[in-house]
Amino acid sequence: MNTLKKNSWRILFGLYVFIYLPWFFYLEKTITLESPGIHIINFQLDNAVPFCEYFIIPYILWFFYIAASCVYMVIKSSNSEFLRFALSLIVGMSLALTICMLYPNGITLRPDSIPDNFFGRIVAGLYATDTSTNVFPSIHVYNSLAVHIALNKCEALKKHYVIRYSSLILCILICLSTVFLKQHSIIDAVGGIALMLVMYLLVYVVDYRKLFIKKQQS
Repeated sequence: MNTLKKNSWRILFGLYVFIYLPWFFYLEKTITLESPGIHIINFQLDNAVPFCEYFIIPYILWFFYIAASCVYMVIKSSNSEFLRFALSLIVGMSLALTICMLYPNGITLRPDSIPDNFFGRIVAGLYATDTSTNVFPSIHVYNSLAVHIALNKCEALKKHYVIRYSSLILCILICLSTVFLKQHSIIDAVGGIALMLVMYLLVYVVDYRKLFIKKQQS
């Protein structure tokens, strides 16, 4: 309880959800496949990827993965670890939505028929609630990578190899699920990876203290 009180300021970063969700749903409502200037970004290679309804399992687990990781980082991470984690999510997701605004995009990959089984019905429900627009770059892919990197760099988890490797496996499965469920094209997934590479350099590699000192000395 004392740890939670001490780190209560971190919960303020959760307020970003009240910016992200209205922004996301606004784009979902205003950018459709019929919108003028929409860019359909799937290509021939996407057609070679088979649809597999069983990938709905890791796709849905993404929500729990992100939520559980956020709670863990709030409680267990150091201040620097948490700030890097929070910034990678907030800045990265904001950039993804901005890209969708400047470059309206969508895909036409969803299958005409879905297997009539338990997993297929969940996929059908997903298709009914989530549009096939605003897909580049894939936020599912980006957030999975951002979370895994943060967990992997968290000092409290350094010796918890089972958790770290489980995170890696789940992260990979989630990224694959976006393509095998036809929710995203390969380009979307690559876009999510590319965005994470940029954010990794900005958040984890660049030493801003040294840059600030050099600027003062010059």
